[in-house]
Amino acid sequence: MKLNRLLASTTLTVAMLTGASAQAAPQPSPQPKVSHHFVEVQGVKIFYREAGDPAKPTVLLMHGFPTSSFMYRELIPKLADRYHVVAPDMPGFGFSDSPDRAHYAYTFDNLAKTMDGFTEALSLKRYALEVFDYGAPVGWRMAVAHPERISAIITQNGNAYEEGLSSGWSPIQRYWNDPSQANRDALRDFLSAPSIKWQYTQGVKDPDRVAPEAYTLDAAFVARPGNDEIQLDLFKDYANNVKRYPEFQAYFRKHQPPLLAVWGEHDPFFLPPGATAFKRDIAKAQVYFYDTGHFALETHVDEIGDQIHRFLDANVTP
Repeated sequence: MKLNRLLASTTLTVAMLTGASAQAAPQPSPQPKVSHHFVEVQGVKIFYREAGDPAKPTVLLMHGFPTSSFMYRELIPKLADRYHVVAPDMPGFGFSDSPDRAHYAYTFDNLAKTMDGFTEALSLKRYALEVFDYGAPVGWRMAVAHPERISAIITQNGNAYEEGLSSGWSPIQRYWNDPSQANRDALRDFLSAPSIKWQYTQGVKDPDRVAPEAYTLDAAFVARPGNDEIQLDLFKDYANNVKRYPEFQAYFRKHQPPLLAVWGEHDPFFLPPGATAFKRDIAKAQVYFYDTGHFALETHVDEIGDQIHRFLDANVTP
């Protein structure tokens, strides 16, 4: 009996010293889970990643070339604590369908129509739009068509100004001016595995920070039968994006969406002047540069994720 009383007294004393009798130690909030889905849009099966509460404000993440929603794998849970985050793969990319070119026109106009249909299939009435690379001209078209749906814009190396285009576009621009088979074939090297890896590592101070599965997965998707011709079609049609830059800029001036530009400063394709140019049309645009390359999220997802979160918290309300 004395031993039992001694043990009980010791346990009570330890509990009082540690505070365990008052309350349990706080536990860290669990990271939001990402789920994976398909939805059919205009006969095309679209893959998308989703996280967060659908009742909260939506953030729509649009990927670029040659990647997919996989590029947002680390950003999604960082934003999903307070936002409903959706990241689709466009047709011809990632896990979405790649319809035959005879039945689906691989133009940026058509990609935008499909992505508009995607938002309608998911009943996304209003959303903050994050764009990267190809996702920018697709997103700009969506914003022009439905300005009432856009609550804010985040552009991560997503261009809308001619001064943002580097000399790296020269081979593609030759194809725009002379769409010969020879000029088309000259672009095939852009689709090779070494070239795709270069796009990830060029301008990166420490290439070892770039996850190899990212560029390896992209290269595997691009290497699928027929995908090379899809990508070459889009290279050719990119000229129509540049032609529509004045229209996109007019949208910025008229509607003044809250805009954040987070830019890999050493991007070999989209130069820093393309980021600062947004301030010409949206005086309150916020522009930040990071010491990295085109795929800035691969090396700076924590810094960029925090900046995006602050921007959304200040500009997007339920």
